Amino acid sequence: MVKILYFARLREALGTGAEEVAMVSGIRDVASLVEWLRSRGSPWAEELAPGRAVRVAVNQRMADLGTAVGDGDEVAFFPPVTGG
Repeated sequence: MVKILYFARLREALGTGAEEVAMVSGIRDVASLVEWLRSRGSPWAEELAPGRAVRVAVNQRMADLGTAVGDGDEVAFFPPVTGG
């Protein structure tokens, strides 16, 4: 299982702040996880579409699309934060 957390506008748009999903064959990194989430259709496809401003952390460390994802990991999606 992978625990997925959604923050800020993503939590509102997706209607949930967290979920646990079974590891699906082919999910090995953030890119393949995002692709699998997009395959669920709306609203995941829109919120995680290429070009959307979304940051990712795996096990509370900033990650990129090539970061490995495995069973037992926690993956967090959140919009970039700006401040002054």
